[in-house]
Amino acid sequence: MNNQVQPGDHQQNRAESNQARNHGHILAVRGNVVDVRFQSPLPPRNQQLHTGKKNKVVLEVQIHLSKNTVRCIALNSSRGLSRGMEVIDTGSFLRMPVGKALLGRMLNVFGEAVDGKEAVQAEDYWPIHRPLLPLAERTTSTEVFATGIKAIDLLAPLERGGKSGMFGGAGVGKTVLINEMINNMAQRYEGYSLFCGIGERMREAEEMYSAMRESGVLEKAVLIYGQMNEPPGARFRVGHAALTVAEYFRDVAKRDVLLLIDNVFRFVQSGTEVSGLMGRVPSRVGYQSTLASELAALEERICSSRSGSITSVQAVYVPADDLTDPSATHIFAHLSASIVLSRKRASQGFYPSIDLLATDSKMLTPTIVGKRHYQVAQQVRSILAEYEDLKDIISMLGIEELSREDRDKVSKARRLERFLTQPFFTTEQFTGTAGKLVPLEKTIEGCERILAGEFAEVGEKALYMIGSVDEVNVQPETSLENANLA
Repeated sequence: MNNQVQPGDHQQNRAESNQARNHGHILAVRGNVVDVRFQSPLPPRNQQLHTGKKNKVVLEVQIHLSKNTVRCIALNSSRGLSRGMEVIDTGSFLRMPVGKALLGRMLNVFGEAVDGKEAVQAEDYWPIHRPLLPLAERTTSTEVFATGIKAIDLLAPLERGGKSGMFGGAGVGKTVLINEMINNMAQRYEGYSLFCGIGERMREAEEMYSAMRESGVLEKAVLIYGQMNEPPGARFRVGHAALTVAEYFRDVAKRDVLLLIDNVFRFVQSGTEVSGLMGRVPSRVGYQSTLASELAALEERICSSRSGSITSVQAVYVPADDLTDPSATHIFAHLSASIVLSRKRASQGFYPSIDLLATDSKMLTPTIVGKRHYQVAQQVRSILAEYEDLKDIISMLGIEELSREDRDKVSKARRLERFLTQPFFTTEQFTGTAGKLVPLEKTIEGCERILAGEFAEVGEKALYMIGSVDEVNVQPETSLENANLA
């Protein structure tokens, strides 16, 4: 194998040793869509073809148009292609390098290093299209995956070996929250971390790589990117490539894997682009008619076996902050925990800007998290919901028109809102405030003490952007803060 791995070099070598090449010729080129004519039997769907100068252009078969013509999508630049060019059927799917040699590296969808270092010397290559793990080999867990982030651990505990989503519009903090989870979990996590960037900005990729290297977690992590400037075919397949690497670590290395995906909506979006390029009739709101099946083919590969688990945390962009958008509703169906980020809370200065009432988890039951955790979470939700109902009355008539009992509820709710904010390690350079990692026990204890009214005489600001409740600077609440309670 050459030291510098090119897209498909390893596939070509293997195919040549196994079968005679099936050759075809380009019939038409329309941007990233290429029609190819074959004389011999047609390559099956998702098979990889090579064409162009030095066979550097990688095509993936999408549609059989006739008995001798296939329609393909280009996974890299189709510049320089023309009618009549020779096309080689590799006889295999796109393959991804796997193994411990990938740790500490940044790769693209072809398994090429994009971190400026030497080519990856992989132990093996696996096809990115793989069968789902049989149901008989799957395992489920009732173990909570602690993040050290108060609002998440209290109201939306993550499942070890489960799938969790962070929903929010543009600029509400999804990527910052993902970065914080990497920082909090990778240092104390025994398995491997795998970051998959789908449609990421190049600036974000470089910042992520630098941050992980400086924090010392890069040597136990792999970063795989399909960046925003790449063709839709590459962005559409980078999720499958990342899952192939995760499955290797789970099944062969027998390690737990923490899979972070940013952003699943970009996977849906790239699928919409591919579908449009193929000329398929769109479905609701312009999405592809195959949205549900394409998403399921990706999401259902994220599961646990007896040898290891894949725990996934996924950022999900929500178009126009509309949680009823088809992309959001289809993604919701696959998740065990949903963390909803609120633009309103971000504008009020509550970070992380988690919507405490819309956020939920299937793990939040007494039998899994325990009675104490469950009851505290329910009490926090209840008092926040009552505060939400009282806001209209307060805005119209003022806090004085509320009963004493309601004023107490408002006071507790406002303190809970501020206590569930938290300074992040990943934002220290911008805020000048040291990050805090809070154990679940301390989060529950803090909420219990606030609900008991222990901090009724303490200024609200004392509970804002702190770690555990032990850090509260006990100062009597001023009359100005009382006046601004609403």
